[in-house]
Amino acid sequence: MAAKRELNATDAKRILRRYWWILPISTVLLIIGAWVAANVLPKRYTSQTMVLVEQPSVSEKYVDPVVSDDLNHRLASMQEKILSRSRLQPIIEKLNLYPEDKGRVHIDDLVERLRSAITIKPVESMQGTGPRQLPGFYITATFDTPQLAQQVCTEITSMFLAQNARQTEQQATRTTSFLAEQLAEAKKKLDEEDAKLADFKRQHPGSLPEDTQGNIGMLMGTNTQLEANTQALSRAQQEKAFNESLLQQEEANWKTRTTGGTNPDSADQQLSLLQDQLTNLLSRYTPDHPDVIKTESQIAELKKRMAEPPKPAPANVPAQSTHEPPQIQLLRAKLKQDDLTIASLMREQAQIQAQSRQLQGRVEATPMVEQQYKEITRDHQTASDIYNELLKKSQNSTMSGALAREQDSEQFRVYDPPNLPTQPSFPKKPYFLGGGAVGGLALGFGILFLLAMMDKTIHSEHEAELFLQLPVLTVVPTLAVAGLNGNNAVAGRKEHIFSGV
Repeated sequence: MAAKRELNATDAKRILRRYWWILPISTVLLIIGAWVAANVLPKRYTSQTMVLVEQPSVSEKYVDPVVSDDLNHRLASMQEKILSRSRLQPIIEKLNLYPEDKGRVHIDDLVERLRSAITIKPVESMQGTGPRQLPGFYITATFDTPQLAQQVCTEITSMFLAQNARQTEQQATRTTSFLAEQLAEAKKKLDEEDAKLADFKRQHPGSLPEDTQGNIGMLMGTNTQLEANTQALSRAQQEKAFNESLLQQEEANWKTRTTGGTNPDSADQQLSLLQDQLTNLLSRYTPDHPDVIKTESQIAELKKRMAEPPKPAPANVPAQSTHEPPQIQLLRAKLKQDDLTIASLMREQAQIQAQSRQLQGRVEATPMVEQQYKEITRDHQTASDIYNELLKKSQNSTMSGALAREQDSEQFRVYDPPNLPTQPSFPKKPYFLGGGAVGGLALGFGILFLLAMMDKTIHSEHEAELFLQLPVLTVVPTLAVAGLNGNNAVAGRKEHIFSGV
């Protein structure tokens, strides 16, 4: 029947008026218990330090940093290394930690106990900064005595500083060594490509793509030279023919003079030849050209000589002279010179033709050579780009290593040294006493609730109808009767009369 009771504000007030003393008793008892626990429990002291991440003094625009990975990941990696057994066991032996447990507790358990006493917590970065802008981190160590807490915190802090400096220097050294090896290989590859390119140029002189325009220009020049040579050769051959005709004419005239007569046919032939030569010269040159003027003079002189009457041969002139006149000797010399000129022009023509054929062959071979040359130059350019990029990175790595050795790169700096705690971090009496007060009140209200639920008395018409399942016909009020001593006493109680239905 009590299980079906529904508590309301009236029931709560009734229980609270009747059992109010339970609340202060439970509260006081739990506060006393909390105070005793705070004094009895073993005390723990926490030493804390803050390590800041100092950015490089030289801007990253000029020298790339040695360590470029995320600081959170790097800090987690360093934490795993420093809190390992190989690092914590020497601290246990150095500071003589847990002396009462040595010999009966395995060293791994002691290391795990020390690891749980150390906490690494990153400092919250400012709003809007990237993950690499982690300002620093806290290191805390909790132990039974303030001195041990401070010593352990100092040791862990020193290990973090040393680990960061060693890791930065090692990474700079490894990076520089790796880049040096890669640079040497790239240099070897570039030298091989240089040798291939030089050998290809030696095998194809003048046939390279950059020589195409030069070859075409030289070919056009040789064609022009060949044309000029051909014209000069033609003129030389004509000059030789003309000189030969003059020689024949002069020889005929000389023979005629030596015999005392004239040869009109020879003069006419010579005039005809001179006129043909003049016509040929005028077709190529202007009237002011020296050859034209010379030929015209020769024609005029010949006509003048032909117009003169023939002179009788002197009586004392011998029948035949043994020496040729100077004109004939001069013409013979000119013929020899013409032969030499023609031979020289023919040799020059052969050289020009050979050079033209060579240039023509180079121009025709250019497409095939250009394809091979592109393949070689492409490989050479790739090797050159790789070498230049590695050279730049190697120089930057060398500068970064120098900055790391001079401690101008990213460094860990202790902002707050590990403190010597004066108050225990556990237990904290204010927290214990406050918790005892709250727990005492909760316990007291819980007891009051149980008492209300266990109460089986009927206090209202609603409870009577609920528990008895009968309607209420009438209610008899409580009667108060004055006692002998003048005080009111309860003489009756409220009675309920139910129907028999």
